[in-house]
Amino acid sequence: MRKVVVTGPECSGKSVLSAQLAERFGLPWVPEMARPYLDELGRPYGEADLRRIAELQLRTEAECTADQPGAPLLICDTDLITIRIWGEEKYGRSDPWVVEQTEGRPYDLWLLCTPDIPWVYDPQRENPHDRDRLFEVYRQVLERLGKPHAVIHGQGAQRLALAVDAVGLLLR
Repeated sequence: MRKVVVTGPECSGKSVLSAQLAERFGLPWVPEMARPYLDELGRPYGEADLRRIAELQLRTEAECTADQPGAPLLICDTDLITIRIWGEEKYGRSDPWVVEQTEGRPYDLWLLCTPDIPWVYDPQRENPHDRDRLFEVYRQVLERLGKPHAVIHGQGAQRLALAVDAVGLLLR
């Protein structure tokens, strides 16, 4: 099964866009698992929690893949590159296992969302004024790792149309 990851800095429309793509094409969708994990944590998260979130994200992806064996494509709301960047930004390093996974896991396309939509407060969000710099961090990591990616920008229908075009190419 081929896989598309929707990625980018916080509050750049990843969850909405990934869900829209899955619905538009009738494809299975893997939600971001950090949010429910942190919602249930009951304490401030620590560095070790990033590894647990990464493992949960991969487990959820594997379950979704197993549940939909005939699907041509899986849409993922984020992947471990986000967790890698999160660790490096927050703690100055990332778990070696997470780094290894980001370098070796095969995905077919990353849709890198620009932070050109309004930032909305959420208690889990930490970087309202740093999204452009973080977007460049994402771009640099994807390029350094040689990951095929398309930049998705704009508002509403324009943003969705760019993503639909990119996913459509994989489905042909």
